[in-house]
Amino acid sequence: MKRRNFIKNIGLGAAATILFSEASSCKGNNLKSITMSNLQTLELPSLPYAYDGLEPYMDAKTVEIHYDRHHRTYFNNYVNAIKGTAYENMPIEKVFGEISKAGNAVRNNGGGFFNHVLFWDNLGKGSSKPSAELASAIDKTFGSFDKLKDDLSTACKTQFGSGWGWLYLTADKNLAIGSTPNQDNPLMDISPIKGMPLLTIDVWEHAYYLKFQNKRADYVDNIWNIINWDEVSRRYKRAMK
Repeated sequence: MKRRNFIKNIGLGAAATILFSEASSCKGNNLKSITMSNLQTLELPSLPYAYDGLEPYMDAKTVEIHYDRHHRTYFNNYVNAIKGTAYENMPIEKVFGEISKAGNAVRNNGGGFFNHVLFWDNLGKGSSKPSAELASAIDKTFGSFDKLKDDLSTACKTQFGSGWGWLYLTADKNLAIGSTPNQDNPLMDISPIKGMPLLTIDVWEHAYYLKFQNKRADYVDNIWNIINWDEVSRRYKRAMK
């Protein structure tokens, strides 16, 4: 089952269809009739690579713990948080659009579930450069590909405490860079940055502590070796339509 169909059938909506990889798979059955109310009977969307698929830049043990413990916990807790509420069958970007009313359990766990799927899908051994279309937009906005990397790296390194760095598309179809605390993202109504996420980098310590200890800057510099620009370019192309 393609991840696109999984996302559609659990009610994650148009934004998720744009963002999540078509090539990735998920585990489970009876997906055609799935709703948020029985989502807990399924497993997480599968990683698009093996635990060691990001070596040597991200170690297998970090990927295993990060995905199978941290990400899975957000997934399970989000399902439990929306059970029996108005959010149970609401597309997740609509939930994010009124997250200020939803409470911290939905906000933190919904963001943790969603952000991590984006994160895993925009890592891998794909193209090391963006598509011509995206590269042109990068040059127009930032001046160069290297300047984009510098600016996003700075956003990640200077995010105080846990959070995420983002490359996103604004409502007027311009590229922008920013960061969010905790499990917030640019789709949330409480976020100081707003738009369609294209690329995200997790800067919670659990993303890098086993390999880099407290050296977040080293982790951020290193992660550029495994950004899957094929996936980021695909998101950009769809978001521009």
